[in-house]
Amino acid sequence: MQQLEFFNIPSPCVGVCQSGPRGYCLGCFRSREERQHWNDVDDGTKRIIVKACNRRKKAFDARKKAGSKSETHFQQGDLF
Repeated sequence: MQQLEFFNIPSPCVGVCQSGPRGYCLGCFRSREERQHWNDVDDGTKRIIVKACNRRKKAFDARKKAGSKSETHFQQGDLF
């Protein structure tokens, strides 16, 4: 028997829509497919995606803290 859901699961988007070198968004850590199909999937799938995003963020933070140079990002300078 499936549990009833009383609240919608909100999108984990934080407004930083930029893909990193591994293809995940640097803001919410969803893949392109996860972002594109968010409104089409059921709440169970959304929970799985949110858990995966949390794991990806923890792994990213651990690599960043360890000083990994594989995730180097460059800031664009002013054009004028």
